[in-house]
Parts: sequence; C-alpha cells; structure tokens
Amino acid sequence: MKNIAIVGLGYVGLPLSLQFARSGVTVLGLDIDPPKVEAINQGQSYIKHIDPATVLEQVKAGRMSASTDFSRVKEVQAIIICVPTPLNKNREPDISYILETGKAIAPHLTKGTLVVLESTTYPGTTDEDLLEVLEAGSKMKAGVDFHLAFSPEREDPGNPASKVATIPKVIGGLTPACLEKTKALYGQALTTLVPVSSCRVAEATKLLENIFRSVNIALVNELKIVYSAMDIDVWEVIEAARTKPFGYMAFFPGPGLGGHCIPIDPFYLTWKAREYGKNTRFIELAGEINTSMPEYVVNRAAEALNEQKKSINGSRVLIVGLAYKPDVDDDRESPSYHLLDMFKERGAELAYYDPHVPAIRPTREHGHWTGTKSVTWDKASISSFDVVVIATAHKGVNHADLVDWAKAIVDTRNAMKGQPVKPGQLWKA
Repeated sequence: MKNIAIVGLGYVGLPLSLQFARSGVTVLGLDIDPPKVEAINQGQSYIKHIDPATVLEQVKAGRMSASTDFSRVKEVQAIIICVPTPLNKNREPDISYILETGKAIAPHLTKGTLVVLESTTYPGTTDEDLLEVLEAGSKMKAGVDFHLAFSPEREDPGNPASKVATIPKVIGGLTPACLEKTKALYGQALTTLVPVSSCRVAEATKLLENIFRSVNIALVNELKIVYSAMDIDVWEVIEAARTKPFGYMAFFPGPGLGGHCIPIDPFYLTWKAREYGKNTRFIELAGEINTSMPEYVVNRAAEALNEQKKSINGSRVLIVGLAYKPDVDDDRESPSYHLLDMFKERGAELAYYDPHVPAIRPTREHGHWTGTKSVTWDKASISSFDVVVIATAHKGVNHADLVDWAKAIVDTRNAMKGQPVKPGQLWKA
C-alpha cells in the first residue's frame, strides 16, 4: 500500500503523515480546513513542535500533499481517519466528525480499500456506526468488498522521546483479512505492531489507557487537598514514594485535566456502559475530582489575596501557561481556560503569559477569549499583578523571576521548587 490518505491533519494526523512519507509511502492529507491544506502544500508546519523542514522535505520529494477534495480517496489503497471526538454540552460522545468523514469518503471507496479509524471512541463505533455509513454510501460490504479496522492513536505532543515510528501500534480488524491488511499498512512505517482480536478490543484498549491515567491523577489531586490540610507537601511525598522500585507509578497533581484525551475519553465508556445497564462509578468519581481542581486553585488564590487584604473581585490575576502541558502550543481542553472563566466570573482582571501561545486561537468552548494576547515577561508587567497562578510549567519560563517580581504565587505544578521565596509569597495548589 504505497498510496494512502490520512483524514484530519491535526496533532495526530500530521505526525502520522510525516512518518508514512519518511517511510516511502505517498500520503494524501485530507482536511476541511483550507489554511491547513495550503500550509502543507507550501511545506509549512502549523504545529509548533513539528519542524517545518520535515514537512518541506516530504512535500518537495513528492511523498506528501494535501487537499480538501475527499473524492480523491479513490486514488488510494488505504484511508486513515484521525478526526476529533469531543463531548457535547451534555458531556455525551460526539462522533459526528467520524460519521461525516465516513459519508464523505463512502461514495468514492474502491474495491479492496482499507479504512482505519484512529479517533478515540467507545467500543462499537467502528463495527457499528462507521461500518453503517460506509456500507450505505459505498453500496459495498465491509469485510468483503472493502476492509475496516481500528487502531488507536498514541501521539504524545511535545515529548521528544516519543517517536511515531517506535510507539507500539495496537490494531484490530473487522475480520482476519482486515487485520492482515492493517498489519501490511502500518508495517511499512512502524516497528512494533500489537494485533488484537477485534475493533472493539482495540477501542477498549485506548479507553483503558486514558482511564488509568484519569483515575490516578484524580487520586493524587485528592491527596493534594488532604495533605495540604495536614501541612504536608504532596510533591515531596510523591518524590519519596517513587523511589520504590516496584508496585508504584508516579502521577502528579495539577489545576485540572487538559488535552484531547484524559478529560474526554473516560466519559465515552461511561456513556456506552449505560447501554448495557452498567454504571462506571469509579470513572465518574475520578471525573468529579479532576473537574473540581480549577475551583480549588481559585480558592487558594483567594486565600493568597486575603493575605494582602484583597478580594478576587477587582484584583489583577495572571495565569502562567495556557497550553495543557509543558513546552507545546497545544491548548485543547486546557484547565487554564476554566481558570480564566472562574476568575472572570468573580470579578478579577485577567491576563495570561505563555511563550508558546502568543495569542488565543478560536476554540469550541472558549471562543470569548479568542484574540487575547500573552503579556510581556518583564518586571514592569508581572509585578503589576496581585497574584500569579502557575498553571503550566514551561521550561522556557524563568520562574526564578517571580521571586523578585510577584506579590503572591499560586503554584499548581511545583514549578517554584527550590526557589528562595519570601514568607507568605508562595501558595501551593
């Protein structure tokens, strides 16, 4: 399969496209966003941690191009779908992007084509929902006329140790023949394949991975609050516990969950479980704890301001870090947005600083912040705020400056560890 299409050129689709292209496969990127398509065809990168030179190299070599014309899937032997799977306003799964993609490509499928879904979703999406729209639109039979599979993405944006080529790839096919086709596809570009018995097992595998993280993060977030009441530093406790060489894995607290996976994926299983009359109490409790963290941070900031005989109402608050994780420009589902909203609701004057996000781009849920620009990192600017909240610990931020510049610091990431702060200046949250 030397000609493939990848639908969705975001944080998953673009790195995957580049890896296939580097492996000698000709990749057609498909996206509904014309600026992304134009950028690719000009050899540019719109994702900060992806070097534009890597895109330009593959485009110049003729191994990578992009288009908004979904009918071009008739030119390829395999199609990989990497589109968003958000939650709707009722926190229910929204698989409309998957289904709309299926409807767009179905009329143009050719006999023998392989379709692989990579978007995280609940078990049954591939062999029920996607299968139905593909068969209806193509007038062909899945597993007979065309092949169908699921393979969960495992992209870790901004992690230099995370390489697409070497991350083990879980794959599940609709039929044994579909699985073999999927092995042949990914075997061209990835070193380790992990075949499983079905699409549903592969879908459930991705959910387990992210639910595991969500539950353990909730645990340390809860312990953070409990230990703080006991005047115990949870970060010191975690560092001591992680010296145990067996039976323990370190997770770290924060101001809430961010990214495209952990805040969303567990609720896909929660929703699907209801169809079978089952409750996911453990998952839901973890979700409640994690989603309550921004409120805890705001309350800690209120305590810090009280020491200055100030209230949140009318105070100037700076959020340091808009991206959901360090050293990337990825702000999807970032808890920083919830902090901005909560402080604003309480009457604070808000600003943010993030060297990776110079201006806020449009988002599905926080469009009212679109266009807001990062403040300047200097003494005059930072010292004008009544409290600084560290929400993301970017390595490019000189946190030592805050000792001299900030009146009060609320640290949700242990970023101020080892700094000679003044009495009453640092508040951990």
